Amino acid sequence: MPDPLTGAEDALPALELVLEHARGYIADLSGPVRAPGADEAARSFAGSLPEEGSGTLAAVRQLLERGTEAHVRSGGPRFFHWVIGGSTPAALAADWFAALIDQNAGAWDASPLAAQLETISLAWLRELFGLPAAWGGVLTTGATTANFTALAAARQWWGEQQGVDVAARGLAGLPPVPVLTSGFVHVASRKALAMLGIGRDRVTYCQADETGRLDLAGLERELKRLRGAPAIVIANAGEVNAGHFDPIADMSRLAREHSAWLHVDGAFGLFARLSPRTAALAEGVEHADSVISDGHKWLNVPHDCGFAFVRDPALLPAVFTAGASYLPEEEIFSFRGPELSRRARSLAVWATLAAYGRNGYRAMVERSLDVAAHVAREVESADDLELLAPAPLNIVCFRYRPPGVPEEALDELNRAIARAVLTDGRVYVGTTLWAGKVGFRPAFVNWRTTTADADLMLETVRDLGRRLV
Repeated sequence: MPDPLTGAEDALPALELVLEHARGYIADLSGPVRAPGADEAARSFAGSLPEEGSGTLAAVRQLLERGTEAHVRSGGPRFFHWVIGGSTPAALAADWFAALIDQNAGAWDASPLAAQLETISLAWLRELFGLPAAWGGVLTTGATTANFTALAAARQWWGEQQGVDVAARGLAGLPPVPVLTSGFVHVASRKALAMLGIGRDRVTYCQADETGRLDLAGLERELKRLRGAPAIVIANAGEVNAGHFDPIADMSRLAREHSAWLHVDGAFGLFARLSPRTAALAEGVEHADSVISDGHKWLNVPHDCGFAFVRDPALLPAVFTAGASYLPEEEIFSFRGPELSRRARSLAVWATLAAYGRNGYRAMVERSLDVAAHVAREVESADDLELLAPAPLNIVCFRYRPPGVPEEALDELNRAIARAVLTDGRVYVGTTLWAGKVGFRPAFVNWRTTTADADLMLETVRDLGRRLV
């Protein structure tokens, strides 16, 4: 009977199998994003729970052999479907170490290493983004949880303006929480509002046109209409369809004038602060009340990782403290966010920042900017492609538009190309709607991606498009 206790000697051979597999995998990471038989390989993992297990080495071999064919190389340089980075060498190695030592990063007594590295990592991230050193922060599972964490602090602040500790009493009996934003708002923020009991449908959208661009005068009118009642304003640094930004500095000014809370969702757009070429896009972030970003995007650390910062550090433990006789009484990282048990994601964050520093990350960001600018130029100069929106950062929104195809047929043609791209496997890129038109929105954040990878993406879209036409 296989038993981990009696088979403990298999631990190192199993890790050696993974290491040997990694040698070939990393060397081939620039290959096709998806294998032709990925669906079948994934479905081959089936059947009932075995009475007798196959043992450590057999199970690991099965996972490596079938799993490699069944997965999508989202960490490679040709994956542009969502805004997902890869893992820098330092982050990958540190993440393996984090799995090896298996720490609960909730508090110092559970892991002095994880707690110290989270403290340092948060300080370094504040420096990297030009945020005030006095702000509080916490590492989270990603941008969705980071938005949840920061907006929970905003909700607590809003309750305090009403004279109520919302974390203790809840929202019952209080008026609706006003939330104002542009049409650029991400579904992660709306999901967070739903989880917080504020309600995703409580949002007032101040947008100037069908792209979602902010109507600044409209935002001011809505704030004035509230007559000084507290409100939450969400600014968006890096809209996911075309990489556009709300005017954060103007929004911060209005928020201060009307005593509103300004939250900035900078899941990837916060990294615009790293380059002089794009820093102005996120001007005013330092005047916000809360700011979030995602680690497994432009920071290029493994899933899952995000981070939330708030101007008033006391608001996080006010929401997330969960006292118990077996927990320490001092403030711990588990009391700054929704998780009590927390993976030691600080190891990968610290390692990648220590390895490459400010200049290395500026180089990564600017390489992505160069790739996006290259694609935008290629699209604009082509007679069979159309740029649907300016590309201020790292996303290029375009569509395939060959001569002779009528306007009314272009949306379905581009949808068909998108379906073909995902099964073709050479690259991965998805579609979106911009100003009512279906188009592609490749996002460039992976540290490995070059213009050659982006050119292959354009070539693939054209190749599949010609076949479909």
